[in-house]
Amino acid sequence: MTVTSAPTETDQTSATLRHRLLALLGKPWSGVAILLIFYIALIVVFSLLSPFFLTQRNMLAIGSNVAFIGLMAAAGTPLIIAGGLDLSVAAIAGLTGVTIAIVHGLGVPIWLAVAAALCIGAFIGLVNGLFATKLRLNPLIVTLGMMSIVSGAALILTGGLTRALMVPGFNWIGQGRVFDIPVPIILMAVTYIALAVVLAKTRFGRFVYAAGGNAEASRLIGLPVERVQVILYIVSGVSGAVAGAMLAAQLGAAAPGAASTHLLTVIAAIILGGTSLYGGRGSVWGTLLAVLILGTLANGLTLMDVSSFWQDVTRGVVLMLAVSLDAIRTRALGD
Repeated sequence: MTVTSAPTETDQTSATLRHRLLALLGKPWSGVAILLIFYIALIVVFSLLSPFFLTQRNMLAIGSNVAFIGLMAAAGTPLIIAGGLDLSVAAIAGLTGVTIAIVHGLGVPIWLAVAAALCIGAFIGLVNGLFATKLRLNPLIVTLGMMSIVSGAALILTGGLTRALMVPGFNWIGQGRVFDIPVPIILMAVTYIALAVVLAKTRFGRFVYAAGGNAEASRLIGLPVERVQVILYIVSGVSGAVAGAMLAAQLGAAAPGAASTHLLTVIAAIILGGTSLYGGRGSVWGTLLAVLILGTLANGLTLMDVSSFWQDVTRGVVLMLAVSLDAIRTRALGD
């Protein structure tokens, strides 16, 4: 005969705290609130550790440096919310700079070269979307394969070499200022505001959440799930192209592999920002905060003269913590 002891007061208190914590993590606003608190704490810590951190020049530098990552993460957020995934976006950014440099080098006006590069980004996004939706292939495999194709194409076109791209009007996109605010920051802010309005205030935004929350149920009630996902893949491709053009304008050169190393940061920002890998949940404001946190972390560690190798380790740890937190949130919502 087995005797079961009654739960002690300590056990009951622990269970109550656990349920309250899970309930708190399950709130829609909890992720953004936690990120905001963490971001403020990060600023305070680095301000105490370095006198050069909390200056207008450094703050604007952080925003300008993360802008191209922020653009890719912004468009990737609704795509993941809708149940998709794009690992080719950073490779598209690299190909964009190469395309602009080559086409402009043939005598084509710079803005027509930029338009051509944007169209290529949109086409790649369309191909990703059609393969993922019409053929029902795993988006991870589809976009991973596309990433390899696009990265290889950029290297083939340049021989792996960097091409100069110094065109005053074009370079203004990455280096110019409006009322002393860097243009990349303005473009990033406009992108996030536009996407936030679309997701929160439009029927298309409701379709995005419905497609990721329960795709089959959404299809049964007549929602255009595949069409929504294809559009988001195209938007993701265009965002990669815009980010690539901005990066090339900042550097004054087109480097085929300049953006590929930042793919992990883009994915980490989206997940850390509270967007669920399972779809149906997330916000662009959470992603923006996560982008700023990762950029601030990299900047602060650089000011403290921490090796870039350790910064890579830090990004990996942040990504693992973000995935773990996403799993806890999903479990809390399931309960």
